[in-house]
Amino acid sequence: AAMAAYRPGVLIGNWKEDACLEEDRLRDFIHKRERGELLLQKINKLQDNLLKKVIFKEDYIQLSVSKDGFVHFGDTVILTLAINLDEISMYSAKSLQAPCGVSAVKSVEPVGRNSFCILSVDGGAVGEPIRFGHNFGLGTTGGFSDQMLYLASDHKSFIRFAKKSYLQQVFLTNELSYLTCWRATFLDPQLRLEYEGFPVPANSKMIITHCHTNQSLAVPRNFWTRSYFGKEYEVICHTYLDSHKAEEDKNYWEIVTGNPSDKDGTMIHRPNPQPRRDQKE
Repeated sequence: AAMAAYRPGVLIGNWKEDACLEEDRLRDFIHKRERGELLLQKINKLQDNLLKKVIFKEDYIQLSVSKDGFVHFGDTVILTLAINLDEISMYSAKSLQAPCGVSAVKSVEPVGRNSFCILSVDGGAVGEPIRFGHNFGLGTTGGFSDQMLYLASDHKSFIRFAKKSYLQQVFLTNELSYLTCWRATFLDPQLRLEYEGFPVPANSKMIITHCHTNQSLAVPRNFWTRSYFGKEYEVICHTYLDSHKAEEDKNYWEIVTGNPSDKDGTMIHRPNPQPRRDQKE
């Protein structure tokens, strides 16, 4: 008997298995799309929330302006939040899966992902200045509207450490506890006792110390981490001391507030006052 010639319509090999796999992929795609779990949907959600401009309008996150030059409970200030796509909840693109990572960037443009609220953890009233040596918390304000995450750290262990430096990790958690308590420390070690209890000035260098471990927040600058936003610096808790027992610049931080004369700017962008031409410098 003659053999039939091959034609494109002839089913050969594991055709039934391939057809079932294609149907499964289509069902999986439709299911993920309905639940907002597609990569494109996650990217759009991140851009809508974490890159939202922080300006002085009621329908946006409000970066606080310091009228007296100090930092207060309830103020919204700049730090940096880094989110990986893997940390978006597998059930919803509207929330983040805690704990999640933190990193630092060179940019100081105020956007949702780097805006934090100064929180009272010891009963301080909103609007009251935070003080050197006193506890406060740092909560995200520009991530996702249905949740607040808190900056936290914990002792290094065999299973808990920073991925690049292997030092004490810093992360974001959805639970307020002793792990989320921080305090501002005056920059000059010789004047710390004298400034204990004084209000913390905004836009000035300071040390931010983790209360539970007594290690200071740091950016070593030689350890990189990758997030959806690209290569960024690893943030850790580790006190770097020089030969004079003073912290190095890896531990220097500024709590940045808004520029009252520029709705989109910060005090970092505020130009220094220039002397008038008819005045001697």
